[in-house]
Amino acid sequence: MSDTPFGFGLPPEEPENGDEGKKKDPTEGGQSAGGPGGPFGFGPGAGGDNPFAAMFGSMNPNDLGAAFQQLGQMLSYEGGPVNWDMAKQIARQTVSQGAPDGSKDASVGPSERTAVDEALRLADLWLDGVTSMPSGSVSTVAWSRAEWVEASLPAWQQLVDPVAERVGLAMGDVLPEEMQAMAGPLIGMMRSMGGAMFGQQIGQAVGVLAGEVVGSTDIGLPLGPAGKAALLPLNVERFGKDLSVPQDEVRLYLALREAAHQRLFAHVPWLRSHLFGAVEAYARGIKVDTSKLEDVVGQFDPSQPEQLQDALQQGMFQPEDTPEQKASLARLETALALVEGWVDAVVHEAAKSRLTSSDALRETMRRRRASGGPAEQTFATLIGLQLRPRRLRDASRLWASLTDARGLEGRDALWAHPDMLPTAHDLDDPDGFVHHEQADFSELDKMLGEAAKGPRKPSESDEGKEDGKDDGKGGPEQ
Repeated sequence: MSDTPFGFGLPPEEPENGDEGKKKDPTEGGQSAGGPGGPFGFGPGAGGDNPFAAMFGSMNPNDLGAAFQQLGQMLSYEGGPVNWDMAKQIARQTVSQGAPDGSKDASVGPSERTAVDEALRLADLWLDGVTSMPSGSVSTVAWSRAEWVEASLPAWQQLVDPVAERVGLAMGDVLPEEMQAMAGPLIGMMRSMGGAMFGQQIGQAVGVLAGEVVGSTDIGLPLGPAGKAALLPLNVERFGKDLSVPQDEVRLYLALREAAHQRLFAHVPWLRSHLFGAVEAYARGIKVDTSKLEDVVGQFDPSQPEQLQDALQQGMFQPEDTPEQKASLARLETALALVEGWVDAVVHEAAKSRLTSSDALRETMRRRRASGGPAEQTFATLIGLQLRPRRLRDASRLWASLTDARGLEGRDALWAHPDMLPTAHDLDDPDGFVHHEQADFSELDKMLGEAAKGPRKPSESDEGKEDGKDDGKGGPEQ
C-alpha cells in the first residue's frame, strides 16, 4: 500500500538552485510543509513548477486580475467530486514541461504512424497462433503524450471518482445535521476546494505518467477507447534507449503486449466492468477519520487553503481494516495479476522464436513492474492499491502451465465466466488448479436460457402422453 494512498500528498520537488529537491523547513518564511508558498503557491517564494504558484507568484497588476478570476472559478466549481477540467489543464501543462529526462512532447510524424501501424498489425498476426481469441483491434493509432492524456482521462475519471466521492460525502457529514444548513456555504467551499485539489493531484500524476507509458494498457486496464490499439512512439524509443536492442524489436514486443490486452478486453465482455467495479467496491470501504476532519472544518480559514491540503496529506483517508475490505482488495489485485499474467504468457509464446531479444525485453518489463514502475506507482497513488509483482509472476506461470495441460482453447475458455478464473489461493498452488476438475457451466447456462424463454407449449406427443395414449414403447396402449 502507498504511504499516501489516495494521492493527497504533493509530488516530489524537483532540484532547483542547488537545493537538490529538499523541502523547506515549515517554519521558514511562514510556509507550509507542502513546499514554497504552499500547495497553491500562496505566499512568498512561490515556484514556477506548481501551476498555482505560477498563477499567484507574480504580483504584476496586469496578471493579478486573471489570477483571482481563476481562483474564483476554482472556488465556484459545482461539478462532481473531482474538477476534471482542472485535471486536464494541469496534465497538459505537465506534459508540455517535458519528462524528467528532458524529452519534450512532439506531434507524431507520418513515418512514426506507419511504423506503429505495421508493428501492431504484425503483432496481431503472431498472436493468432498462441491464443484462441481473435484480434480485438478495430484500428491502430500512434499518440503523442498530450493525445494519450486526452484519450485516457475518461477511464481515470471512472477509477478515481468513487474514491473522491467518499471524501466529498465525508466533508458534508462531519457537522451535526442542525448545523449543516448554517454552515452550507463553508461546506460548499470546502467541497469545491476538495474537487480542485483532487484535480490538481490527478492532473499532475497523469501528466507525469504520460511521459512513461508506451500504450493504452500499461496498468492492466483499458485506458483508451475500446478497440483502438495504441503506442506512443516517443516513449517506446525511451523504453529501449539503454537496452542495446534494435528499435524495431522493442516496438514489436510492446505492440504484442498492446495487441494481447486488446484481445482480452474485446472478447471477455464482463472483464472491464468486473475490474472497474472492483475498484468502486474497494472505494466504498474507505474509512474517513472524522475527528481529524472535524478539526479541519472547525479551524478552516478560507484565506489559507493550504490547511485543507495539509490535512489531506496527513492520511485522513484510509482503507478500513475489515475482512470485507481485505477481500475486495484481494479480488482486485488477483484480477489485475491474472490479466497481466495472461498477457505475459501469450506474448512470450509469440515472441520467443521470432525476436532474438524477447527474453531480455520480457525481463525488462518484469523488473519495471517489480521496482514499482511508473504505472504501478501512479495507480497506487490515485486509488491506494498496487499490483503485486509476485502475483504477476505467479499468474504468468499458471497460464503457461494451463497451456501445456489444456491447450490454447482450454486455457482461454476460463475467461468465459469470472467464477472459472483462478483465485489468489490457486496462484499459491498452480499445479492443484491446473489438474483439478473444472466446473461446467454449459448446462446451467442452457437451463437459464430455457427459463428465460418461458414455459414450453405442449406438443401433440405431449398431449398423447397426458391422455394415456403412449405406454412408452412407441405404440398405443393395449
